[in-house]
Amino acid sequence: MPNYWPEFITVAIIHFLAVASPGPDFAVMLRQALCQSRRNALLTAFGIGTGILIHVGYSLLGIGLIIQQSLVLFSILKVVGAVYLTWIAIQCLRSKAGGVHVETTNGEPQSGFSAYRLGFLTNALNPKATLFFVSLFSVIISPGTPIAIQSAYGIYMAVATGLWFMAVAVFFTLPRIRKAFNRFGYWLDRLMGGVLLLLAGQLLFSTVSGEGSIQGKE
Repeated sequence: MPNYWPEFITVAIIHFLAVASPGPDFAVMLRQALCQSRRNALLTAFGIGTGILIHVGYSLLGIGLIIQQSLVLFSILKVVGAVYLTWIAIQCLRSKAGGVHVETTNGEPQSGFSAYRLGFLTNALNPKATLFFVSLFSVIISPGTPIAIQSAYGIYMAVATGLWFMAVAVFFTLPRIRKAFNRFGYWLDRLMGGVLLLLAGQLLFSTVSGEGSIQGKE
């Protein structure tokens, strides 16, 4: 029976480096943890984790490779992702002064479903995640690896991602951490909004310049 442990360890290490690096998921998670209840922050983390399953699903079906190789489809995905990040950024920039509080920017409590949806869509609409998973399943994971094993890799990455961001949620919702950030809450929203706008702009620029797809690299 083939030994898949070396391949799994490689996948786990690469995935950890990717999930721990700064990006839209972390920016959204940080703001949720500091501005929302711990419950909602954990639901956002759960949403990010389940968003991974979307990327895993189309990678296993081979749809991800089709999207990556199609300039039109991949450009549409990047534009949609950029628009969504811009929308989140605007919500951050529109927040009022007064420190971090357990409310959304419009003063109304955020529902659990809204918190989950925020995490899910932030991850699912991230074109960089598309590139990552397509590369992972087409380059790192052997084509000869059974679908069942590849699916197990995918489930592991979804669970690991969810647990990582749940740890982030728990840490940044600790009273002492929140208190330290509280006086900077207004400016934190602006910083997070600026970061998300930069990420959205980067996506739009890569769409115009043709970067990030196979055709754009040829």
